[in-house]
Amino acid sequence: MTTRRHFNATLLAAGAALATPLARANDDTAIHVLVGFPAGGGSDVIARLLAEKLQAELGRNVVVDNRPGAGGQIAAQQLKAARPDGTTVFLSHDHTISILPQVVKKPGYAPTEDFVALGGFATFVNGLAVSAATPANTLSEYVDWVRGKQGGKSAVGIPAPASTPEFLVQLIGKKYGLGLTAVPYKGSAPMIADMLGNQIPAGTGSVQDFIEYQRAGKLRVIGVLGGKRQAALPDVPTFSEMGFGGLEDTPFYGIWAPRGTPAPFIERFTRALEKVVALPDVRARLTDLGLTVGYMNPQQLDQRERAYTRVWSRIIADSGFQPQ
Repeated sequence: MTTRRHFNATLLAAGAALATPLARANDDTAIHVLVGFPAGGGSDVIARLLAEKLQAELGRNVVVDNRPGAGGQIAAQQLKAARPDGTTVFLSHDHTISILPQVVKKPGYAPTEDFVALGGFATFVNGLAVSAATPANTLSEYVDWVRGKQGGKSAVGIPAPASTPEFLVQLIGKKYGLGLTAVPYKGSAPMIADMLGNQIPAGTGSVQDFIEYQRAGKLRVIGVLGGKRQAALPDVPTFSEMGFGGLEDTPFYGIWAPRGTPAPFIERFTRALEKVVALPDVRARLTDLGLTVGYMNPQQLDQRERAYTRVWSRIIADSGFQPQ
């Protein structure tokens, strides 16, 4: 992002002791927030914002720990392997939690078995963006450009293979009879870097990854998923408006811990997250990033995860994709 936020985590005074000896022993131990994507991307910026606020609320050092690669799979495996002692949590979104387990034969983790939800804090949408050098301001202009100047074929960047953005590329190509090739990157940051350098004409990914560059005129978002236009991008139509049905369900952001994490830590972290999400400056910043902010308790996050998984299981099956 153009305004990457950094902070040096400092140890705060120990808060009230938790109920169990295991939790009390870790009160002065840092909480590591695993993020499955590189520094500078949307997930990283969000994690650093929340970590700073959670640190103040919990009275414990909270450190963002980037473990990029394989669309968040490495970080998810790291969470599964972590001790369930309240020192490791995982901030993630739909791709790693709902999509990857369906498209990878051996992901190395099963969210419903290996993780426990701590709470959700926002939903968001994916979008299609074009580079400044691509002569298109709308989806129809983009389609005409690919058909005419590109001979019906073009590359589209995606932040991870076998992801929602990749299936969106397939759907666009199929609908308009285009030979679109999804080019996978290790996260949104390197993909956007190539878009800014005009090395790739288009990319799909979460709106929060694109929005600052859209505002700066360095790329253009020409379509978004979801059932309604986004407040941060009111002039950008939804794919539903443009004839794509079945893409209205919105992905989500949440935080998880290893299964077996003590209940007192879960309860304390969940209460802290709810308070942090309600802070006006946090809500304003997340909204500015293109998120729809709304706290979800662990049960609500589990329900959203299951619903989203069902929707995309149908889309993945219809695409003919075979787990790799």
